[in-house]
Amino acid sequence: MAGRGPAPKDPARRRRRNAANSETVITPDDELRGPELPEGVLGVNTKTGELTEWHPMTLLWWQTWRKSAQAQTFTDTDWAFLIDTALMHHSMWDKGQWTLAAEVRLRAAKFGATPEDRARLKLKVDDPTPARQVPAQSPGTVSDINSRRARLTG
Repeated sequence: MAGRGPAPKDPARRRRRNAANSETVITPDDELRGPELPEGVLGVNTKTGELTEWHPMTLLWWQTWRKSAQAQTFTDTDWAFLIDTALMHHSMWDKGQWTLAAEVRLRAAKFGATPEDRARLKLKVDDPTPARQVPAQSPGTVSDINSRRARLTG
């Protein structure tokens, strides 16, 4: 039995033709891209008089972005945007300004931080490891449990 309603239009006669579902596939290569985090932008520590250093969690976060597969597609303006985001990330961890977490999350999502973000961006990170091959059964392997049971019980 056919579905309800009128038959669908011929796709060639439709006004709006959606583009094919094109997905960008990127293969990770562990290459370090983008700039180092700039020094001196965090100001001077009033207690020691020395330049404030980046929080260790922000340094780890930054290195993760620099080695990410997505980094292959980043332009200079993307890196500048991420440096601004790193400043927020530093404040979040160093000063406990957790209200910045939502903004950091939104900014990181623009670059495909999570699997959901990458799906929305139609960005697929290819797995560089080959799929595990299942060995073909040799004559000595079990194909029928009853014959195996008979051989074992004698």
